[in-house]
Amino acid sequence: MSIEIKAPTFPESVADGTVATWHKQPGEACKRDEHIVDIETDKVVLEVVAPADGVLKEIKKAEGDIVLSEEVLAVFDSGASASEKPAESAPKKEAAPASESKAKETVQVKAPTFPESVADGTVAAWHKQPGEACKRDDHIVDIETDKVVLEVVAPADGVIADIVKAEGDTVLSEEVLANFAVGGEASSSDAPAEASQAAASEESSDEDGVAGPAARKALAEAGLSASQVKGTGKGGRITKEDVEAASKNKPASAPAAAPAPAASMPALGADGRVEKRVPMTRLRATIAKRLVEAQQTAAMLTTYNEVNMGPVMELRKKYKDLFQKTHNGTKLGFMSFFVKAATEALKRYPAVNASIDGNDMVYHGYQDIGVAVSTNRGLMVPVLRNTEAMGLADIESNIMDFAVRGRDGKLGMDDMQGGTFTITNGGIFGSLMSTPILNPPQTAILGMHKIQERPMAVDGQVVIQPMMYLALSYDHRMIDGKEAVQFLVTIKDLLEDPARLLLEI
Repeated sequence: MSIEIKAPTFPESVADGTVATWHKQPGEACKRDEHIVDIETDKVVLEVVAPADGVLKEIKKAEGDIVLSEEVLAVFDSGASASEKPAESAPKKEAAPASESKAKETVQVKAPTFPESVADGTVAAWHKQPGEACKRDDHIVDIETDKVVLEVVAPADGVIADIVKAEGDTVLSEEVLANFAVGGEASSSDAPAEASQAAASEESSDEDGVAGPAARKALAEAGLSASQVKGTGKGGRITKEDVEAASKNKPASAPAAAPAPAASMPALGADGRVEKRVPMTRLRATIAKRLVEAQQTAAMLTTYNEVNMGPVMELRKKYKDLFQKTHNGTKLGFMSFFVKAATEALKRYPAVNASIDGNDMVYHGYQDIGVAVSTNRGLMVPVLRNTEAMGLADIESNIMDFAVRGRDGKLGMDDMQGGTFTITNGGIFGSLMSTPILNPPQTAILGMHKIQERPMAVDGQVVIQPMMYLALSYDHRMIDGKEAVQFLVTIKDLLEDPARLLLEI
């Protein structure tokens, strides 16, 4: 009886897989549950086994083919023996003739669909050029919007036929960026380089085991070669986990220099001294516009206070090791205390958590707190959602995730939209005091600063204590001075007696 052997059911986060290795060939006898083929996804390698005793009759998907969830991989003859040769011979994955290896079709590479708040974008950088070979999901171009940089990837294996939008061009949502030749080959000028890379890859695979597509991608991202990684998979096969383990043990290298912004060559100014004119990026231009707009449209006022950070520092010192061990390596910082204190204060003073929409005042029944993150591209404010339901460990892990993704340019639109209140920390750069600017349409922003030991009068005694200045900028149209001062005093009281955060008093 013929049975179809299908790919496993992939989880929602896995779109497809690649046939990595066939361990049985057509005509070979198989025992029930015997390992016959590996399907490699971007997360794991899945093993497919024989459904019964019998013979593999026909292979439908050869090594290297992309397969979807539950797609047919082969036909299996249940109960047959190896002597019973199948009527059809198995297809082998052979080198395609030159005529078949040429482009099968041309598709358009389009800009992403921008959200309503983003009108257009700018082509920031092309990572592939016309005639250059691309693998499916290779990063080919960056589109910079006024909020984030969006990555556009190759739709399939092939080459870029021609570029429609050059670097610096403005593009609309879904506008065509380039034409892509599916299945096309690299131009002859690229062939020697690709051949040498292929030879190096083949040599490395012979010595150190086979690396599948997901593992090869991980190797490239980690800057490792196959010879530097010990494969623990079947037959010495290198898995993504092997690459991750090797990258953790990789000696630290000097940090790469930040890429210089696109600019014209240095020129002599009117007085004969060297000057360089650099176009403002879209993100920087948007930040500048919003900051000026905030000062021009809001009745902005700032109130100050100071907080003794001694109790929080003592609590952190006492429990930081246990906290990190309990919460899987998450470190206990100061920001989580400020987020929790601000969340409690926002509950008590709803006007500080509100916004103005025309002639309406919108009061939010939740606390979404934005945390300002400094990146090479400028200041970004990703948002912690529903902080009223988050613990200190949740807050710290999310902030660390924001910092890493902000540094790598991986923050998305959804990460930075919304927010009912913002906290910014200039103290990490050494700022002792500053006046933060509102982040519209929010009506308040809290500024943290450097912790500095100062002499303070305590019960008639001069005591040296670690003090921090706090600044609350607010929109006086929405928030009265009394509410603003009481809000800031509430944060001060909660931080100087952290037990009140747990008791909610």
